[in-house]
Amino acid sequence: MANINETISEVEKLNPELARQIQKYVKDHSYGLVFEHNLPEVVRLYKKSPSIGDTVNILPMRGYEENKENKIPWVVMAIDNDKALIGHDTENKEVSVENIVPVVSYRDVIYPGMKELDRIERGNPNDPYHMVIQAENYHALEALTYAYAGKVDCIYIDPPYNNRIRSWKYNNDYVEPDDQYRHSKWLAFMERRLKLAKQLLNPNASALIVTIDEKEYLRLGLLLEQTFPEANIQMVSSVINHASVARFNEFNRNNEYIYFVLIGDYKLESLDDSKTAVAGQEVSWNTLRRHSPSNVRASRPRQFYPIYINIDNHKIEEIGDPITPDVDRFSVKQRPGCVAVFPVRDNGTEMLWGVIPSELKRRVKGGYVRVGKYEPNKPQQFGIQVLPSGPIKEIEEGTLKISGYREDGSVIVVREETKLVLPKTQWDYATHDSKNYGSNILKNIFHDARFEYPKSLYAVEDCLKIVIGEKKDALVVDFFAGSGTTLHAVNLLNAEDGGHRRCICVTNNEVSADEQRQFVCSCLRPGDTDWEKYGIANYVTWPRTKCSIEGKDINGGSLDGNYGQPAKDIDFGYDLPMSEGFKANAIFCELTYESAWPIRLDRAFDAIAPILWMQAGCRGPIIRRIGKSYLTTDYYGVLFDYNQSSKFCEKVKSTPSIKTVFVVTDDQRRYSNICKRLPNIDVHRLYETFLRTFEICGEGGLD
Repeated sequence: MANINETISEVEKLNPELARQIQKYVKDHSYGLVFEHNLPEVVRLYKKSPSIGDTVNILPMRGYEENKENKIPWVVMAIDNDKALIGHDTENKEVSVENIVPVVSYRDVIYPGMKELDRIERGNPNDPYHMVIQAENYHALEALTYAYAGKVDCIYIDPPYNNRIRSWKYNNDYVEPDDQYRHSKWLAFMERRLKLAKQLLNPNASALIVTIDEKEYLRLGLLLEQTFPEANIQMVSSVINHASVARFNEFNRNNEYIYFVLIGDYKLESLDDSKTAVAGQEVSWNTLRRHSPSNVRASRPRQFYPIYINIDNHKIEEIGDPITPDVDRFSVKQRPGCVAVFPVRDNGTEMLWGVIPSELKRRVKGGYVRVGKYEPNKPQQFGIQVLPSGPIKEIEEGTLKISGYREDGSVIVVREETKLVLPKTQWDYATHDSKNYGSNILKNIFHDARFEYPKSLYAVEDCLKIVIGEKKDALVVDFFAGSGTTLHAVNLLNAEDGGHRRCICVTNNEVSADEQRQFVCSCLRPGDTDWEKYGIANYVTWPRTKCSIEGKDINGGSLDGNYGQPAKDIDFGYDLPMSEGFKANAIFCELTYESAWPIRLDRAFDAIAPILWMQAGCRGPIIRRIGKSYLTTDYYGVLFDYNQSSKFCEKVKSTPSIKTVFVVTDDQRRYSNICKRLPNIDVHRLYETFLRTFEICGEGGLD
């Protein structure tokens, strides 16, 4: 663009009018990623009762598949009991109300509400709630922009890859590989959502993470550059399937791509144990004995074994085999001149070593293990330390030099310069394998394969660590939530470092293509209970969220295995039993579609109450109107009757944790007065602000 502007400047010297025309032409025409922007995108609202003026589709007869006739938009002209008069162009017809379904375009004005479906509370009462929202994600994003514009720290999404038959829907129908507009449909679909995502992200410091495969990664990269011109955008190639997927006469695929869109004053964190390397300082060592309360002997028998240390020279002479929990450690055979050291706390609690015997032998051989002083009166007579895996990797790669050796043979390593150790753009981590740490984790919960291609839990967690590892109160959003891996990963990250990050996940309730055919043959329709209960939100996302928090499988049994030790010889530095679950709170909601007039008449407060609670931080109880003049929790308040404004303001001022209030008034002066009386509080006006927000969105201002 710089070159064309220079050319226009040269033309202007000779012909100002021609330069003006060229400049206008350039401004009016897009240069960059070109695709069909005006493709329609509509969503069916199967749970909304048709009303006069609604645009509707006629549903196919039960037992029959969709056809072109079912895509025609009709307008409801009248409703009489169970019959509706609908019109299209010059044609009118009468149909049963149960055979029509309202549809909305992304350009239509919608007024969202929330209906609570379920919740789980295992965290502290003051902990924020995660949210799982069942909704079409475009409209859910509009609702989120009302609550969280500019407040989201990280968005992680795994959108449809547009690479398989019947893998994603556009306008209530699957996009086939031979569709000549499949790329334009995908780009239009993504662009609308990315523009809303941009409104959510904190412009001062935030990140968008998007995963994709080779079918659309080039177009996605251009779209991201076009949508986020101010951001620093990088792409990582990540191995997700070491077995790879065989293809005829093509390279076998075993990776995918991850775009990191970094906005504002962001700070990347490292995935290595050594986050910051300081010049002149010796690399720090970790204790070999695990310290977490869950890392007791019986939890991982392979990591409880004797280490024979010479009493005279304090060197490790031998590493014994693991002993089972039923064997007394004092009965283990001794080695002459040595002490058999086990991982035991001063209070006698038997813990675990950080690695299994074979890995410890490898580290001893390399000089990566050192022995502390002899303390014969303690249950563990010698302290033992190990060099973290990050510096070991640097030594073996030649980027970190060994300065010398101690008497016990352990290495001395001193940093020569200060630097931040960050991941490379090519990832090949065993824990990112989608089968072992995605599919198998779901099978542990569900005991069946009810979701295809889940992400590795640790792959998602690592992506989040890089951008919000130090933000322990970060807000994370995933509007292509799928099986719910992102929320699961946020809980795991919080469990590791004591954080209070919260996650809002959005997913629709679609069934798979095979299930759809089966249900149609059974004369079911979307919206029927026996159809909806198998939708992804009800059947996968929310059950996984509940089960992982409770530490239970779908049948109520304890989950098997531990987080933090997912593969042989991998030392995560923590070991959390899955059966313990997480100390977290979560709520499951469904997006509803409300009418403007009940909201204006203050008859729909219960429908929008969860959105107000969400805007106030998802903490404490939800305020639901029960006839009082004002209501408050420890975190927000709602003033219904302005005559009680003095008492309301006193209550808010006396509760320091209240940061958000809502005032129900159609009088601008009254609203302004409350703002002045509560200068340090975020004051919102109901219902004018709420209605106006979505009227603006619905007018197509995002395109």
